[in-house]
Amino acid sequence: MANIEISSSKTSISQTAVRLLIYFVLGLFVFYSLLPLLVMLSNSFRTIDEIKAGSVLALPSAPTLDAWRIAWSEACIGTTCKGLQPHFWVSVTIVVPAVIISTTIGSINGYALTKWRFKGANVIFGLLLFGCFIPYQVVILPMATTLGYLGLAGSAAGLVLVNTLYGLPFTTLFFRNYYVTVPDEIVRAATIDGAGFFKTFWYIVLPISGPIFVVTVIWQFTGIWNDFLFGASFSPTGDSQPVIVALNNLVNTTTGVKYYNVDFAASILAALPVILIYVLAGKYFVRGLMSGSVKG
Repeated sequence: MANIEISSSKTSISQTAVRLLIYFVLGLFVFYSLLPLLVMLSNSFRTIDEIKAGSVLALPSAPTLDAWRIAWSEACIGTTCKGLQPHFWVSVTIVVPAVIISTTIGSINGYALTKWRFKGANVIFGLLLFGCFIPYQVVILPMATTLGYLGLAGSAAGLVLVNTLYGLPFTTLFFRNYYVTVPDEIVRAATIDGAGFFKTFWYIVLPISGPIFVVTVIWQFTGIWNDFLFGASFSPTGDSQPVIVALNNLVNTTTGVKYYNVDFAASILAALPVILIYVLAGKYFVRGLMSGSVKG
């Protein structure tokens, strides 16, 4: 009995040691991944003189919000005005409708392709799926020509259209793969009761689609908010540019003195919505992925 207890104790100690080693290694990876963000955050509260006089890894000796004020507002350094505020709201006016429209149409597409089978459904889905693999650069010229014909070139509405069209293959794929896991009997029962296409979708399918809606919204929001190529190619100049394009212009501005603290603060401001959405809804994103959005 004593030997069994000693063996059990050794096993428990061994398991604890392995667990601690795993936590230590994971902690190192987390620290390594977050180190750039921590450096940016720390230096955004320092003055440019303090950054140049010491190490970028040092903590601020006298924290200040000047860099954040300059990065957000219309304050100027020398002859260059730095301010992400107007561009931030431009991105909001682009992202919100693009996410809503692409998610809504994608959900209807996925529902139609799985629960209302029709001739050529697989061909249509294959063509939509092909759109997921088309590089951004390939569609720049056709998109520019199309926007010119529609009179939407250089406008926020044009960027909404571009991001919506480019996101439809992904949203359709997500919803299609999720709705494959929904039993067909549910739709058949609603049809027998006299419910049509949209009534079945609204009252039967939509209420159980919460997890995949979270996945799709987060995916689309992240992609559209972080987009640079479409924003730089199709947006107007001045204050009507999206925040990522404005951030690039701010960071690449040369005025004789490079204000790294302002660049760091502006980068965090531009990334803040994406960071917040993953912090607040990250666990729902993972649950949505596990509930079928990547199956099939």
